[in-house]
Amino acid sequence: MSTRDLKDKAQRHPEKAHKADTPILRKPSWIRVKAPNSSGYKATRDILKSNNLTTVCEEAGCPNVGECWSLGHATMMIMREICTRGCSFCNIATGRPNALDVFEPGRVAVAVEKLGLKHVVITSVDRDDLADGGAKHIAQTIRAIRRKAPDTTIEVLTPDFLKCGPDALETVVAAKPDVFNHNLETVPSLYPVVRPGARYFASLRLLQRVKELDPDMFTKSGIMVGLGEDRQGVLQVMDDMRAADVDFLTVGQYLQPTPKHHVVERFVDPGEFKSYEQAAFGKGFLMVSATPLTRSSYHAGDDFAQLRAARQKNLAD
Repeated sequence: MSTRDLKDKAQRHPEKAHKADTPILRKPSWIRVKAPNSSGYKATRDILKSNNLTTVCEEAGCPNVGECWSLGHATMMIMREICTRGCSFCNIATGRPNALDVFEPGRVAVAVEKLGLKHVVITSVDRDDLADGGAKHIAQTIRAIRRKAPDTTIEVLTPDFLKCGPDALETVVAAKPDVFNHNLETVPSLYPVVRPGARYFASLRLLQRVKELDPDMFTKSGIMVGLGEDRQGVLQVMDDMRAADVDFLTVGQYLQPTPKHHVVERFVDPGEFKSYEQAAFGKGFLMVSATPLTRSSYHAGDDFAQLRAARQKNLAD
């Protein structure tokens, strides 16, 4: 990426303007991916554009966008593209969001139908400006997809609803997504610098509460590595997730979006990711995805099928 491109991206983040630039490390060979240019990629892009939809694939600068869009997979980001939080790792713009678009759930459902998705991931920005954090809007999107594409399984990647009452989470769970995902993102000791607007144990409790509300709902959470954590910290997060009865863990490499964002402390090699996968399965997770390119929604449909099969096997045993 050129210096000009990096500067353009940095301008999206005025809350980080006071921070000193940090060098962006050259990616190792196992991180590099080809630029997207396939016909499938262009078809997916056109469907999303024609429905005026935002995706986390673009907003977060996901390295897997070429592969996923070529296969007709995309992660819809609802409540538009401006977040009320300013996490140091995140490439989504921070600011004062616009009012919710009441027609957005219907457009998402149309896109899901046109793309022929068997599994869809719906994520969103944090909306601390809303009394319910956008919970009703998430629920409306789930119901719209159910009407338009009843055979599609639905995964939601939600905010933490930190400033909302308990009914916010209850609203989303009552809409019956197939998977409820909320990412812890990193180890608790790094929260003050990486995720300052969030609280580790509040996020953990959110995931635990989902299981209390609906024991049959799959829960999922993920972390990034390379932010400055150590192995013991990662293993402790796994233990905390299992104590909250989380079913599915994702572990991926953090990539620095601009010089104003949190620095990459190191690139974790594939062998270490494999060891995290083995440790997580040993701790009782039903499904684990731990690779340098793993993201919350990467291969989510295939992973969901394996997750469901793992539960059925456990029940049979």
